[in-house]
Amino acid sequence: MPDEPSGPRRPPPPPRRATGKSTAKAAGKPKRQPKPKARTETAAKSKTQPASRPQGGTRSERRAEKNAQRPGRRRAAMRTALVAVVAVGLLFAFVYPTRTYLDQRSQTNKARAQLDLLHAENAQLTKDAKKLSSDAEIEQLARERYGLVKPGEKSFVVLPSPTTAPPTTAPPTTTPPDPATTAAPDGATPGNAP
Repeated sequence: MPDEPSGPRRPPPPPRRATGKSTAKAAGKPKRQPKPKARTETAAKSKTQPASRPQGGTRSERRAEKNAQRPGRRRAAMRTALVAVVAVGLLFAFVYPTRTYLDQRSQTNKARAQLDLLHAENAQLTKDAKKLSSDAEIEQLARERYGLVKPGEKSFVVLPSPTTAPPTTAPPTTTPPDPATTAAPDGATPGNAP
C-alpha cells in the first residue's frame, strides 16, 4: 500500500479508561463507580514504616513516595518565586517611572528658571530698543561714549587730578667697570695700555 509508511509498525496505544463524565452523560447511562484499589504489599509496608527511610519497592514507587512528601516544599518554593516575581514587577512598575518622573520634574524646573531669566532679559532689551529709537538718547550716547560733538562745538575733556604722589625711583648706582672683563681696542690687553 502506498499510503502506509515503511518500517516497523507501532502498536496502538492502550485504550483510555473512561472517567464516566462525558460518556455516561452523553449516552444516558448511569455513572460507573471506580473499583477500589487493592492494597499492595509495598503500599502496606510504606504506611507502617517511617517516611524518612523508603525501603523496598521499585524505583518509581520510591519516587512517588518522595513526591508525596514534597508538596509543602514545592508550595513554599512556588510562593517564594511568586513573591520574587511580584517584587521585581513592582520595582519596574513603580520605582523606575517614579525616578524618571522626578528627573523630568527637576529638568522642567531648571528650564522654567532659564525661561524666566530669558523673559526678563528680553523685556530689558525691548526697553533699551525703544529708548534708542529717540534722537535725544542717540545724541547722549554719541557724546558720552564716542566723544562726538555737533558742528561748531568744541569738546573739552577734564582729566581727574592725581590722588597719589608719583612713585620716586632711586637713582641708578654707578660702579666702575672691571678692567679684566672689558676688552681694549685694537687687540691690546687690558693690562698693557700703549
